Amino acid sequence: MPRELRLSIGQASETGRKETNQDFHGALIPDAPLSTTKGIAVAIADGISSSEVSRVAAESAVKSFFTDYYCTSEAWSVKTSAQRVIAATNSWLHAETRRGRHPYDSDKGFVCTFTAIVFKSATAHIFHVGDCRVFRVSGRTLEQLTDDHRVIVSSAESYLGRALGVEPRVEIDYRPVSLEAGDLFVLATDGVYEWLPPRLVTDIIAAKADDLDAAARALLQTAFERGSTDNLTVQIVRVDELADGEASEFLRGVELPPPPLPEPRAEFDGYRIIRELHGSSRSHIYLATDIASGRLVALKIPSIDARGDPAYLRRFLMEEWVARRIDSPYVLKPEAPMRPRNFLYVVMEFVEGRTLTQWMIDNPRPDLETVRRIVEQIAEGLMAFHRREMLHQDLRPENVMIDATGTAKIIDFGSVRVAGVAETMPETDGDILGTVQYTAPEYFLGAAGSDQSDLYSLGVIAYQMLTGRLPYGAAGGRARTAALQRRLKYRPATSEARNIPAWVDGALRRAVHPDPARRYDALSALLFDLRHPNPAFLAASTPLLERNPLRFWQGVSMLLAVVVVVLLALLARR
Repeated sequence: MPRELRLSIGQASETGRKETNQDFHGALIPDAPLSTTKGIAVAIADGISSSEVSRVAAESAVKSFFTDYYCTSEAWSVKTSAQRVIAATNSWLHAETRRGRHPYDSDKGFVCTFTAIVFKSATAHIFHVGDCRVFRVSGRTLEQLTDDHRVIVSSAESYLGRALGVEPRVEIDYRPVSLEAGDLFVLATDGVYEWLPPRLVTDIIAAKADDLDAAARALLQTAFERGSTDNLTVQIVRVDELADGEASEFLRGVELPPPPLPEPRAEFDGYRIIRELHGSSRSHIYLATDIASGRLVALKIPSIDARGDPAYLRRFLMEEWVARRIDSPYVLKPEAPMRPRNFLYVVMEFVEGRTLTQWMIDNPRPDLETVRRIVEQIAEGLMAFHRREMLHQDLRPENVMIDATGTAKIIDFGSVRVAGVAETMPETDGDILGTVQYTAPEYFLGAAGSDQSDLYSLGVIAYQMLTGRLPYGAAGGRARTAALQRRLKYRPATSEARNIPAWVDGALRRAVHPDPARRYDALSALLFDLRHPNPAFLAASTPLLERNPLRFWQGVSMLLAVVVVVLLALLARR
């Protein structure tokens, strides 16, 4: 069995010399698979002393973090999930103050500091607003991992420069920290850390290492005895064991054996094979009937050649996992599992149609509006991936189906990169997963890719649909260094006699720029420019030499012929 992350947690909180405890804290260790896909969370909050409702703010911040963080998509990264949840809590606290008795006095509103750590795989993700502190025990001292958001006015006066609920929006500090077995973290409010020197903290924890709750209580008692006048809260987290990187839920399907390649009319697991739809070195796809329901489905079976490759099987299993988390009419849908499986395969909806590759063969000179409609549908499908922090990474005409209604659907999710899964189980190889002609240049330089990488692939497809060729020819797939990529020459789409407006060519040129920073920031911006002339592209129209070299040189030849005739006429007069 794969190892999973194991932590020991000790916590304590006391009112101290104040009448009420405005601190709040907590820890949540969820059951599998959330403990793997989302991690283990600890959080601490400290309400401001000037507000009667700050205790409510602190409690709400911690409880809502635990509730909402674990409801976010498993595909999202920890950073995206946590920051969105904290930002939403901040907006709610600010709105509560506006509805309260002191709507414009934040010192009496729903305001608190907030600090959380999410432990996932081999990383501690720290999120911080305010002046609670996170320390890592380093030998006999403490390494402070957070910065205090406190503004010092004088030696006797200071105020919080940043806290939850003060403004409609909040800036959240984020810091990832690599973990090792035995690491020890301490979270504390100012009522504790301002009264205890680092050496004393580490000595107390070391003396009670077998009972971290007792160690936390001892730290509070010592801070109180040393004169602390504030509420006291501390959390201690020890990393007992790290995950081995193989604990993702979908990997458990590898235990199932791949089925033998079936023949027509063969039956297995409740399906009857009709015929093979597609076969390649990557997979075998069959049209089949679900015997119980009579529905037509597509069965995808692992390639015979790659069944011994763990990385391939992991990506194969990811396909159904990804498909179940995407909801778009322009993305292939999985079939709901109706019964236990005895073999390793993927069941998807059957799309009656043709690949975009075949569509382009059948429609060698499509009109601009038809191309726009197809590109817009593919872009909508990509946006569904990107909203879930997924990159398709292998968008190409062969991976787009056009059904009988003319609807485009993105298929084949074997190369999809999922941010949340990558945190748990990073890629172990540096292979280019996509087809080189459509792969964004940054992948060849070892970059992880971005939304702009999928946008590049879509730009190449749009260009090919309009021109029948690739924007950089064969050189695009061979440019494996930054120097070669800088020398790539874009071949204007307007050089073909297809009546393509210069501003459409400008949009395509930007979409397929080798430098991702010079592409569109969003797919929606590309779609807008494909329908609305961008003045920038009209002003910087392509020179005739690039747009139509033949016409340029014909013009030069004609001009030279005129010059020759004039010179001959002048010589004849002499």
